[in-house]
Parts: sequence; structure tokens; C-alpha cells
Amino acid sequence: MAKFGLSQSIRRVEDPRLLKGGGRYTDDVAVPGQAQGYVLRSPHAHAKILSIDTAAAKAMPGVLGVWTAADLKAAGIGDLPCLAPVKSVDGTPTSDTPHPALADGVVRYVGDPVVFIAAETIKQARDAAEAVEVDYDILPAATDLATATESGQPQLWASAPNNTCFDWHVGDAAKVDGLIKSAAHVTKLRIVNNRVVVASMEARASLAEYDAAKNHWTITTNTQGSWLVRNVMAQAIFKLPTDHFRVVTPDVGGGFGMKIFIYPEHVLTAFAARELKRAVKWTSERTEAFQSDTHGRDNITIGELALDKDGKFLALRTKNWAGMGAYLNTFAPFIPTAAGTKVLASVYNFQAIHAQVIGVMTNTVPVDAYRGAGRPESNYLVERLIDTAAREIGIDRIELRKRNMVPSSSMPYVSAMGQRYDSGEFAQILDTALAKMDWAGFAARQAESAKQGKKRGIGLAYYLEATGGAPTENASVKFTEDGFADVYVGTQSTGQGHETAYAMMTSFELGIPIEKIRIRQGDSDSLPDGGGTGGARSLYSEGQAILVTTASVVEKGKKAASEHLEAAVADIEFTSGTGSFGVVGTDRTVGILDLAASQMRKAKAGQEVTLLDATETAEIKSHTFPNGCHIAEVEVDTETGVVRVVRYSVVDDVGHALNPLIVRGQVHGGVTQGIGQALLERTAFDAESGQLLSASFMDYALPRADDLPPIEVELVEVPCETNPLGVKGAGEAGAVGSPPAVINALVDALGVAIDMPATPEMVWKALQAA
Repeated sequence: MAKFGLSQSIRRVEDPRLLKGGGRYTDDVAVPGQAQGYVLRSPHAHAKILSIDTAAAKAMPGVLGVWTAADLKAAGIGDLPCLAPVKSVDGTPTSDTPHPALADGVVRYVGDPVVFIAAETIKQARDAAEAVEVDYDILPAATDLATATESGQPQLWASAPNNTCFDWHVGDAAKVDGLIKSAAHVTKLRIVNNRVVVASMEARASLAEYDAAKNHWTITTNTQGSWLVRNVMAQAIFKLPTDHFRVVTPDVGGGFGMKIFIYPEHVLTAFAARELKRAVKWTSERTEAFQSDTHGRDNITIGELALDKDGKFLALRTKNWAGMGAYLNTFAPFIPTAAGTKVLASVYNFQAIHAQVIGVMTNTVPVDAYRGAGRPESNYLVERLIDTAAREIGIDRIELRKRNMVPSSSMPYVSAMGQRYDSGEFAQILDTALAKMDWAGFAARQAESAKQGKKRGIGLAYYLEATGGAPTENASVKFTEDGFADVYVGTQSTGQGHETAYAMMTSFELGIPIEKIRIRQGDSDSLPDGGGTGGARSLYSEGQAILVTTASVVEKGKKAASEHLEAAVADIEFTSGTGSFGVVGTDRTVGILDLAASQMRKAKAGQEVTLLDATETAEIKSHTFPNGCHIAEVEVDTETGVVRVVRYSVVDDVGHALNPLIVRGQVHGGVTQGIGQALLERTAFDAESGQLLSASFMDYALPRADDLPPIEVELVEVPCETNPLGVKGAGEAGAVGSPPAVINALVDALGVAIDMPATPEMVWKALQAA
């Protein structure tokens, strides 16, 4: 690393272990004597629970315990909290939707947990579940977001009349109204941002161990941040100090937001472990995951874009019905409101914006953050509106964007949503993307497709992402007797390459060979707190924590070197390129690892010496605004409605790219998810029964390799000025820009409007209707 430094495309150090089967995931963890847990779930979308008879189940072979909501209530177990409530425009708080770990009197979606069973084997637990008798009084269900708020629809909660749990507003409504009335042209568009299933590679799991003597739990579970689970489990659920819980997260196979949250199974395994005085483990099955993992997106939005006679943007007004599902999940109200609307101005100069977000309860799986968490939805609306406006007023869609982009000379710039952009070269990135995709040569490619009897379209989307997350982050560097530097971090990798990025940073700052650095993550006992991973925050947050911690190591090292080399501290200098401390003006030096080892030996022998270990907290004062341009080309078979993405190019500004190879991989993954949402992924509920019709990979179409073209990614580095690394979050960017780029290309090809997911059936119907 001293040779190559940062900004190099170094292959991920964690990959050999993971690719050769050396990963250790939650389901790989087993402890002696562990029981197996199973959740009996509601088969109905909406029903009263008249009675539950568990006697037969409790008497079955191997069964250790069978519990219902009544048992949890008797033990004083708290409900799963919503940590991000919002206030409606009239000041009223978010409607209360109590969310017990087991349904209490009413089930509100297919998959709602009703009974938890622990047995010696999972087969015995499943058999016992078959023996539980639940008497349901089936109620009408509201499963359609588009109609759930209408008069006469089934009501989920008395606290949410018309199934509306909040009516949130932001922006200057009066100014927007005036600008729209005076505008030369107003484009109005209704769009659907379809509900998606997260479908992480690794299903959720939880293993709870309980120490009765200490009233202490160790929970091993696949999270995006152990500390949040620890804090909520202790304080909100079991009403204990946080030191009664240790949460350990091993390797994680995908999260995308879904593994940030508290789930009923965390509570149920911990409760059962305390009741049985033995470990209890639960692992989700795949169809169970479709029915119980939080879903993403699920918005219906009306947008109005006002323009003057020269095509300059005046105002934007939006009204968004945001599906929440049956319960308000951990961060659910925050996602379409404060998280999503902050990027409504995107990279454009608006005089004013007003946004209304209506939270809607339905008898469906709860919805929460999914890769991008509100920002993809807002960017999708804006980019669809701009393309539509360009067609309506007869201005080229590229020209319309350029007329309204914020110029780099205006930086720092405060948007109409009050967000301060510290840097950005939006027009340059757009021009780079157009050249890279050969936009000018599209007509020739379109003609070639026409010869094959296919329609070809090209579409672009300029996106702006806003990163987010906890306001502090922690790191610790500890030197070990076996000659390594262990770096403890408060974020959690779910496949993003954190081990490589953090090791690169530590190596650069301390001069330690990368192979002598180990990244430690996921243990809530390792650091006082950790902000976890979400909102594309990891590198700029944890990176700052690593910077302050390695700086502390250097300062301690200077004192330790003065003791070791018998020189004044003022005469000690550190050279990061070689990882050594030396006495100024002499050739007397000591390497940092040798110094750390020497100091540890002396301390073990009883000497008073300075150790190099350090733990520090970084304040994250500002977030970042990654941005870029996606361009897609699609071909449509008009006889079948099949759409193929045949070319795809991205030009991204993620600030300083610490490891461009990892950045490109993250963009590839995000683009793939966006293409899946745009063309393939349909979450379908039966209108009457509320059954999830797309509850397996036989019915839910994730993108496969043959659904994708080569995805070309070019990075234009415009360093962020609000953090010392100059980085902007990259983890969500691909999923933000791809849906509007693909759908804009499809509309260009078809000449008719269409919503996501543009499945072959939907495309064929749109063509026939046209």
C-alpha cells in the first residue's frame, strides 16, 4: 500500500475467503443445546383472532415452548417501536400503530406472526405449528394503495381514519401556487413507484443466548448495525440498560436497508431463550422472507412542473401517497418525507417547491428503507416530468436540462429544498455521459433495430443523491500480540467491500502493510456505539472516524517512540510512507508494528509504558450529494412486449474514489436493482384475500445475467468539500438513476407513457391501446 497509495483499483481482500466458502453467516453459527424456533404466521390479510389453542402443540414430541401475544404481554415485553414519526401539516403526530412481536387480537397482513414455537428440531417445531388451532374472524382487507384512502374502504387502525396515518407537507405552498398560476406551461404527471421485495442473498436469522445469572443476552443476527438492535432490544423491548445485551453480526449476504430494522424474530428468540434458559435459533425460509421482510418503494405520485416561456423551471408541486403497509416500521415515515423530498430540487434551479406526502396503511407487508430510501422515488418523478415537459413544449430534453442545471460557479448552492450543495459539475458530467454513450449516433442504431422489426429508444436521467445517517461514528485501533493491527468499526459491510476500503485507509495513514490489518465489525461490545450502515454513509462517516483514530495512534506512537528510542517527544517524527517513527536528524528509527509489540511486551512485564491503541469518535457535520447521469438504450419486440436493455452507461461524481474498482461494482449492483424494478419486479397482492401472489422466485422476477447489458461506468471526481476525504457516498447511486433512465428510454421507443414495472404484458397492452 505504501507503494500504490489510495485511489487504486485494489481487488477486495475479503473476496478469497467468501468465494472459497470461508464466510461465516448467522445460519452457520451454532451453539451446544440450541433449540429451533418457528413462527406460525397469519394466512389472512385482516382478521380478528377469536382464540388460540396451543395445548396439542405443547404436548408434541420435542416441543419446548409455545407462546402467544398474551405471554409476551404478561412478561412486560414492549412493542416494536417506530423510531421516525413525523407530524402532519396540522401538527398532529403520526397515527399510533402498535406493533407487538406477536399479533394481539388482530392480524393485519398475510405473514403477521401469531405464535412462536421452540423445539429440539425445526421439523418438530413445524409439526407443532400444524397442531396450533387459531380461530379467525376474517375481515375485509385494504390492499390497493390507489384506493385504500377512499371512503368505505376497510380500516386498519382506528387512529388512522381513511387509512391515513400522516399528511406531511414541506416547502412554500403559497409561492408554488402563485408560480404555477403564472407559468407559461405546467406539465402534470401521475407515476407509480412500484413496491419491491428486497430478496437479499442471505435470509434473516437470529440466535439468542441467555445468561440467567447475569440477565444478559448475546444475540447473533445479520444486521446492518449491531448497536441499533442492541439499543432498541434493551431499552424499548425488554426495558433494561443496554449492557444487558450484546449483539454480534457475522458476515452478511446483502441488506439494502432491510436488515437495519428491529424484527419480531429478534424479540421472540430473546424471549424464548430467557424462558427456556437455553439458546434459541430462528432462520427464515425464502417464502417466509417474501412475507415478513420489509418491502421497499410503493408510491403513487402526482407531480406538477411549472415553466416560464423560455423553458426555465419555476416551481415543482408534488403529492405522494406512500404505502406504509400494515404497521409503521422502524424508519418508515421518514423515508418518503424528510429523506426523499430533500432531493426533489435535484441539480436544477427552482424558485420554489412544495411537497405533500400522505402515509397510507394497507393490509400488506410493512414498507421501509430500500436502497436509496426515498431518493430514487423523488429522482424518478423529476426526471420523468422533465422528459414529459420537453415533449409537450417542443424543447429538446437535453437542452431543457441544461437550461435549468445549477452551474458550478454557483457552488456552494442552497437548493429550493434548503439543501447546501458544496460541489458539483453537473453540465460537464452530462456532456461526458452524452459523448460516452454516443448520443449523436443513436439514430443510426435506431434504424438498424427497425430493420429487425424492433422499436429502439434512448433515455437519460440525471440524479442527485443525498447521503445520511448517524451524526457520529466510532473507530478503534488495537495492536495484537500476533503482529496485526485490528481496526474496529461501527459500520457493517453487507457486501460493499468495507474490509478493503478501511484497510486501505489504515495502511495509508499508518504505513502498515495491508495484509497486517484486520477489520473487525459487528460486535456491539467492541465500541461504545456505532452508526451502522445505511444512507450510503459508511466511507465518509467511518472514514472520518478512522482518520481521527489513526491520528491518535500516531500521537501515542510519538510518545512511545520517545520512550523506546530515548529521545524527546518533540524530536520524534512519523513517516507514514514507511510506517516508522524516527529521531529527527538521525538514522534511529523503529517501525510502528515493532514499536507496538515492544511496548506490549514491556507492559506485560509490568513496566509503565505508552501503548499505541486508540479509540476515537468523529462528528459527522455534513452529508454529501453524489450525482451523475445514466443513459439507457432499449429495444422492444412489439409482437411480445419484451424489452431488452441493450446499452447502458453511467457517469458518476462520487467525489474522491478511494477504490474505483469497488465503486464500479457498487454502481453495477445498483443499476441492476433499478433495471429489475423498472422492467421485471412486480409485487402482487390478491385484491380480495390479500395473499401475496408473488411470494417466490417462481413468481417474482429478479434480473438475471441475460437481462443485463454491459454496464459502463466512468467516474468524474469532483471532491466533496465537507469532509477531509473528499468522498461522496456511492452505495445507492446506481439504484437512484437507473429506473428513470430505463423508463424514459422505453417511453422514447414506444411513444406512449408507461409505469413500472414495464413487464412484457404491460408493454404489449400499452402498444395495443395506442
